[in-house]
Amino acid sequence: MTLDLLHYGFMQRALLASLLVGMTAPSVGVYIVQRRLALIGDGMGHVALAGVALGVLTTGQPVLTALVTAVVGAVVIELVRARGRTSGDVALAVMFYGGIAAGVVIISRAPGGTPANLNSYLFGAITTTSRTDLVVFAVLAVLVLTATIGLAPRLFAVSNDEEYARAAGLPVLGINLLLAVITATTVVISMRVVGLLLISALMVVPVATAQLLVNSFRSTLVTAIGIGVAVSLGGTTTSYYANTPSGGTIVLLAIAIFTLAAVGTSVRSVLHRNRHDEAEDHLHRHGEHCGHLAVPHDDHVDYVHDGHRHAPHGEHYDEHYDEPEATMSSRGTEGHP
Repeated sequence: MTLDLLHYGFMQRALLASLLVGMTAPSVGVYIVQRRLALIGDGMGHVALAGVALGVLTTGQPVLTALVTAVVGAVVIELVRARGRTSGDVALAVMFYGGIAAGVVIISRAPGGTPANLNSYLFGAITTTSRTDLVVFAVLAVLVLTATIGLAPRLFAVSNDEEYARAAGLPVLGINLLLAVITATTVVISMRVVGLLLISALMVVPVATAQLLVNSFRSTLVTAIGIGVAVSLGGTTTSYYANTPSGGTIVLLAIAIFTLAAVGTSVRSVLHRNRHDEAEDHLHRHGEHCGHLAVPHDDHVDYVHDGHRHAPHGEHYDEHYDEPEATMSSRGTEGHP
């Protein structure tokens, strides 16, 4: 397979747009997943649809009108959620149905009926990305990445525990509004690449995959962005050669990687649980003050004894091999698994 796609200007723009989306969508999605609002991207996409329809009907600049509409909708919903009695789920439902209903009504008033390029906003049509679109997307992507990476500690604190963040003196409402705005902005950046109806997948699936592979928040953020870039560029390239829609191809590739990671993690967990043998019998009984090095291991404690690692299981001891002896010995009694 040759890289003849790089000879075409529209594919160069498509790959650059994919790169921008691959970086921004997971960088926002990691906070959305932390807040258990995985479907908020869909809600924002429906509101942005109303903006696209408004742009088609009036100004002819659907990207800009979609951005303004999505940002306003995100701010309103966040204020309702924070200050009103409406729960987050209800607020999202209002966003879903109100946005798509407004889009349908507005687009019906367009001269000549529904425009032929409406599907490019709903499902993505990356090859239609213009130079102007790319410039707008690049500026917005820089702003989003600056916020999600530069303000990562504050965004994580509020996403993880609002009450604790408020007690620590953080401006919770302001940070939530910022997150809502950058989420709406990311939806608009992504609509040409994966479409308004599929953007939530690119926000969530790379993050879910990263959570299977790494443990810390920082590692999850970096890994999710890496996966997002890989599936965006890979899906765009595949769609060119396979003659398939870019948005669907990118999302299916992301889901395939998630499935492989989930299966691999499950297999590794099974092997990890089964990787021990019954140790030889001995009279010594291990315990808190037995004098041997204690190593926390999952839901129990192993003890290092005569160069072996023993774990009490019923009436006998199992021998574990999970870590080299040098690593265990260097941890001391306060080591972690």
